[in-house]
Amino acid sequence: MPAAPTSRRSFLALGLGAAALSLSACAGEGAGGTAAAAAAGGGKSGTLNIDWATYNPLSVVIKEKGWLEEALKPKNVAVTWVQSAGSNKANEALRAGAIDVGSTAGSAALLARANGSPIKTISLYSQPEWAALVVGKDSKISSVAELKGRQIAATKGTDPYFFLLQALEANGLKQNDVTVQNLQHADGRTALENGSVDAWSGLDPIMAAAEQNGARLIYRNIDFNTYGFLNATESFIKERPEQAQTVVDVYEKARGWAANNLEETTALLAKAANISDAVAGKVIKERTRLAINPIPGDAQLAVLKKVGPIFVASGDVSGQDKIDAALSSLLDPTFASKAATA
Repeated sequence: MPAAPTSRRSFLALGLGAAALSLSACAGEGAGGTAAAAAAGGGKSGTLNIDWATYNPLSVVIKEKGWLEEALKPKNVAVTWVQSAGSNKANEALRAGAIDVGSTAGSAALLARANGSPIKTISLYSQPEWAALVVGKDSKISSVAELKGRQIAATKGTDPYFFLLQALEANGLKQNDVTVQNLQHADGRTALENGSVDAWSGLDPIMAAAEQNGARLIYRNIDFNTYGFLNATESFIKERPEQAQTVVDVYEKARGWAANNLEETTALLAKAANISDAVAGKVIKERTRLAINPIPGDAQLAVLKKVGPIFVASGDVSGQDKIDAALSSLLDPTFASKAATA
């Protein structure tokens, strides 16, 4: 698939990297506390637990600017930031109640909901083109068809994994035509560079950094990349709707700011991800579309309806009935609709 950097369509990673969640305490009154304490306070005190991820640049902006802490301080609500290494890790944290709000790819949100995780998508943070198939700089492989019988690294439960499945299908291959090594994104890049695998279904910004070192993208298709979904647990939405609205409002503030401050957004991502400004700039300026309608709705359902049957065929979801139930219950446009009209 030809590259399309000038289209400014997203190629950010929905991402998924290191094996553990790292906690980063932040500013705000009473920075300790738990989600349970916040619920007990009726949303008037306690702690909001929320993730940040390098595949979600808006979360990096919000965290660094302190806008969420500023908005919640009058209500005596502190903010605790938890880093998500990938959509799969964000989903694990949401399901465990370790975070109230987490960012994933749309495909990962559907997978989690279909498998019983009580989450709702309350807003969209971007339309990234964050996944592609990658080979090493000295590889002779130049097409998806040449991956038959090969070892491919991918992080199961994330957009790059589902990108791989769709890419194989679109090019006449089946999942069992390749061997998938289930590695977190950063580990997938390492495996590619040390020759442990033949290809990697990559995620930005890790993928953009690999490109700078000579890795090549052999297959791109923005239609196989699902949107960036901002998800919240159902209990959080029910017990603390005002906080949920504040989170979405602050995300909308960040979207407008980032679109008008691309250079500073690039610098913030570079620092957070420990990458160069050039790599961060590729992610922000060429592969991330921020000018989107943040209200989850028909456009996202259309994408997810194509992905759903692949989950069933791959065994990631036990039946289409679970996909259909998830599609009918995943999206909650209430908060983004209010933020968009505020």
